[in-house]
Amino acid sequence: MGIFDFFKKRRLRNLAAALNDSRILEWLGIDPKNTPAIQEATYYTCIKLLSETMGKLPWKYYQDTASGRIRADPTEMTALLTTRPNPYMTPSTFWQTMEMLCQEYGNAFAWVQSDITKTGEVQKPYRWHWRGLWIMHPKDITIWYDNAGIFGKKNQIHYQYTNPQTGETFLFDSSEVLHFKTWYSRDGGLTGEPVKVILRDTIRSLSLSQQAITNNYEHGMTASMVMYYTDELDDDRINKLQEKFANRLITPQNAGKVVPVPRGLKLEKLNNSFVDSQFYELKKYSALQIAAAFGISPTFLNDYEKASYSNSESQNISFLVNTMLPRVKMYEEEINYKCLLPKEQEAGYFYTMNTNALLRTDAKTQEEIVTGYVNNGIYTPNEGRRMLQLPDKEGGDILMCNGNYIPITQVGKQYGKEGDNGED
Repeated sequence: MGIFDFFKKRRLRNLAAALNDSRILEWLGIDPKNTPAIQEATYYTCIKLLSETMGKLPWKYYQDTASGRIRADPTEMTALLTTRPNPYMTPSTFWQTMEMLCQEYGNAFAWVQSDITKTGEVQKPYRWHWRGLWIMHPKDITIWYDNAGIFGKKNQIHYQYTNPQTGETFLFDSSEVLHFKTWYSRDGGLTGEPVKVILRDTIRSLSLSQQAITNNYEHGMTASMVMYYTDELDDDRINKLQEKFANRLITPQNAGKVVPVPRGLKLEKLNNSFVDSQFYELKKYSALQIAAAFGISPTFLNDYEKASYSNSESQNISFLVNTMLPRVKMYEEEINYKCLLPKEQEAGYFYTMNTNALLRTDAKTQEEIVTGYVNNGIYTPNEGRRMLQLPDKEGGDILMCNGNYIPITQVGKQYGKEGDNGED
């Protein structure tokens, strides 16, 4: 099987301290060993937002020429980036998955499949073909730094991929692997570290607090009880009493029911109020810390406590500039270095993500923007029509502007006669 076959009794005064106490966790019915970060809602929402944002940014192919930047004719690599990276994924799915893996594991890898075929021409005996982009799970990748030149040149990086189904290994040169990473690195920038490693305790506390709430609902919102009894009881009778009253008190179906207690027994509720322990305040604070680590505003987490219409719009721009643009730039640099042939790089070809897709506005604002571009000679009418996804019209490729405009060096000359000094 080849690489293509793999595609799979105590008041809680301080919640943060309490959630690190195994006895408190056991009392709340929480298993501290089974709390994966992705199950925490805030962490999941942040990764979802970043991944979906990256997935909806389209790739564009341009060339820098002496007369300016122009749209370049598509190539095989352009089709992989914009139409179908591989037979199993759309571009949106591919880039969403790459960003998700990058945020969850700190690194994301994709194999650039290519081959060389003979053309039959003496001057151009070979032609390079791009075949596909294939995601490789970070858990199956080992990075080798070849400082001795065992695989060729010294001080080169190689990527070893191990198929988890067959154990078969593949060794790729660094030029064959797209490697995207987070900004935080502990090995000089070779690999990235995910947010969940840096904020491990914060994410774990928030996840465990959610489990505490879930456990409370599963038990019918029934508080824990202490049982007082006067007789001496052995362990078997104690266990039977616990089981008997647990079945009558726990689960939502028993909520509100009257439980008869035999003479000699007394049940007393333990005070574990979430309000007294500032449970929700601490939970909200932890959620804001996680969002801040991802560079995400609280408004994107449906927290509109300090938001208004105007600052929500500015936060959208801030999200693009401060959160997404560093990620976009990193993607563009890796693509332009490894997905362009040397002759294409020399000729000024490059790929870029269209970040304007994040700034789509209402119809009225869009009309004002397009009209301003066209009326001031920045866009031709046809270029403005393309922004609105309308077809070109004859005569629409001419730049136009207001006829009253004159060069700044000639301001005032329109008030004088030709040949005089402008004096009365």
